[in-house]
Amino acid sequence: MKEFTINFTAQNKKIKVSQGTDLLTAAIKSGIMMHAACGGEGLCGKCKVVIDKKEVLACQTIVESDLNVNIPKESLEIHTKLAHESEEFTKGVVLKREDAFKFSPLVRKIYLELSGPAQDDNLSDLDRIYREISHKFDNLRISTSLSNLKHLSEILRDSDFKVTVTIACKDDALDIITVEPGDTTKTNYGFAFDIGTTTIAGQLIDLNNKNILGTRIAFNKQALYGSDVITRIIYASNPGGLAGLSEAVLDNINEIILDLSGAQNIALSDVYSVVLAGNMTMMHLLLKIDPANIRKAPYIPTTTVFETIHAPEVGVEINPKGIAAFLPGVTTYIGGDTVSGVIACGLAESDELSLLIDIGTNGEIVLGNREWMIGAAASAGPAFEGSGLECGMKAVKGAIQGAEIDGDINVKAVTVDGGKPKGICGSGYIDLLCQMLKRGVIGKNGKIDGTLKSKNIRKTGSGYEFTVAEDIVITEDDIENLKRSKGAIYSAIISLLNKVEKSIADIKKIYIAGGFGNYLNIENAVFIGLLPDTDRSIYEFIGNSSLAGARMSLLSRDAFMKANDIYKNITYVDLSSEPKYMDEYVASLFFPHTDLGRFPSVRL
Repeated sequence: MKEFTINFTAQNKKIKVSQGTDLLTAAIKSGIMMHAACGGEGLCGKCKVVIDKKEVLACQTIVESDLNVNIPKESLEIHTKLAHESEEFTKGVVLKREDAFKFSPLVRKIYLELSGPAQDDNLSDLDRIYREISHKFDNLRISTSLSNLKHLSEILRDSDFKVTVTIACKDDALDIITVEPGDTTKTNYGFAFDIGTTTIAGQLIDLNNKNILGTRIAFNKQALYGSDVITRIIYASNPGGLAGLSEAVLDNINEIILDLSGAQNIALSDVYSVVLAGNMTMMHLLLKIDPANIRKAPYIPTTTVFETIHAPEVGVEINPKGIAAFLPGVTTYIGGDTVSGVIACGLAESDELSLLIDIGTNGEIVLGNREWMIGAAASAGPAFEGSGLECGMKAVKGAIQGAEIDGDINVKAVTVDGGKPKGICGSGYIDLLCQMLKRGVIGKNGKIDGTLKSKNIRKTGSGYEFTVAEDIVITEDDIENLKRSKGAIYSAIISLLNKVEKSIADIKKIYIAGGFGNYLNIENAVFIGLLPDTDRSIYEFIGNSSLAGARMSLLSRDAFMKANDIYKNITYVDLSSEPKYMDEYVASLFFPHTDLGRFPSVRL
């Protein structure tokens, strides 16, 4: 088969590909991240490139000759570090709960000064270690691998029986993963990860003192193959698709590990553990487990619980004898990230009724206390992450995160970095909807009032749109999309309360999780009907609760074991089978709601 050279001019990259390859695939192979929300199906129109002054879609353009290809900036998927780093992920209640569990890392180092063999003490070398360790751990089975036995005798005698034993906790057992001469206990590090559909967040932790040494967050490279889990599941069914998706997220993980460890001058050989939390699809894709049945009725995953394994088995580049542990999930739509969030906020240990809302690519909701918990997933879609909207974008530099509209219908927009607006993120859309409602730009049905005299309102072929800033608009289609998303979240909350015959007044704490919450204005979210109209003091932002719970599990075996109790005790509610859910959802498709009595503080 013929091969042709593709020259991506703006990126200064050349690659040879076989005849018949599409340009999107060529870009992926050369390491160029492009927007491909539909997974290369030609539906989203995001992967535009220019060839001989003609604009085409990369995914629909087949290579039949040598080509010079220009990829415009707007077609590139941003995959650098996000603007916010550790402070955005280590604040609020998640830090207050760091001491909620006994400090007992999943992997710990223990220095032993063993007595040597004698006539009256003729235990084997391994039993001599076991005996000493058993004094420190009650009723736990201890084991080790054959590879550790091969040089154990030499290590013990060369070190005068003074060694450091690295122990990994695996369920109700201890696994000796390394035996080193001398005292090396000062160097023991681990990573906590939140594996999200949109972003991957990781933290480097000193396992001797619980210090967070650094945080990084990057856009999930799987976005090359689709912006949502369904598109990625479909892509995984293609030849090599599952492997490609796994490699993409592993690249993210290993880049974060290398970046943070390098910044702290820490050798990868001193990193012995990673704990990962993520939704069910992300875990299947990471571990190369076929996710096909997740999108087929009755939507059953292969597993919701993932055994602790050695890091090389999954491809995580730390000490080859280190471990990778995973937070368990509940069902297809409530994964380990939600269980991790429950650990972080303490919902499962509280006597009071609490509500956890994680507004991400999907909306996961858990209601309950120490005695019982129920959970549901709201089909909110990715609108609140800026996806699927005319000028939507993630909360990075240039994203409008807040806005005010004055009496003359003029807009004052605030961006994440204070610079020139490039688009609108989720919190910006909420502020805009609130302000547009207050100023009469839109009615309760979400339609723009075309009779208002304002330069910012203009008619298009598909309805009206409202200009927020130069070349940045919010359309009636956008508003409809956002209305459905907010309706899905609110109606899910009410449906869970109805299920257990409780009311909003019974809730004593509402935790808002996810990066979305970092910029969310509660008053505005209530005004549009996204969140319940209740005492504002019970709302609390907890940042990336999935990452926080993974960190707590890394630092405490008790926290990790608690996760196993939590996933077994959350009763999943399939909202689609709830008789009154659709009525609740339809009633919520107005701003703020068809029943204004539910929103007494809102005055329109």
